[in-house]
Amino acid sequence: MLIIYTDGACFGNPGPMGIGVVVYKDGKKVLEISEYAGEGTNNIAEYLALIRALETAKKIGEKEVHIKTDSQLLACQINGEYKVKNAKLKPLKAKVDGLMFGMKVKVEHVEREKNEEADELSKRAVSL
Repeated sequence: MLIIYTDGACFGNPGPMGIGVVVYKDGKKVLEISEYAGEGTNNIAEYLALIRALETAKKIGEKEVHIKTDSQLLACQINGEYKVKNAKLKPLKAKVDGLMFGMKVKVEHVEREKNEEADELSKRAVSL
């Protein structure tokens, strides 16, 4: 099983976005991703980080993933607790659902202090 921390950053909201992803396997960090993600909103950046994390898990061949995010909105939408009302988030949610098909995925909301590595990577991607 992979444990993956994700975060999206946006400067301006809307504005330039970055994503940060930190992948752990068997308690060891195996991958860090810090990527510029274009222009958009903070919520879009959070979804793009999750999509990148799920794509990475599939590429590795992992079928069980525990995602940790400091975005309560993202976690609650993915877990079905909140509806996705924003038209720009609906296709991103559909992409997440497609990526999760055939996988066992847990998405957990964590406090920002427990997501510092992904947060730093997402901010670094925008400032490059």
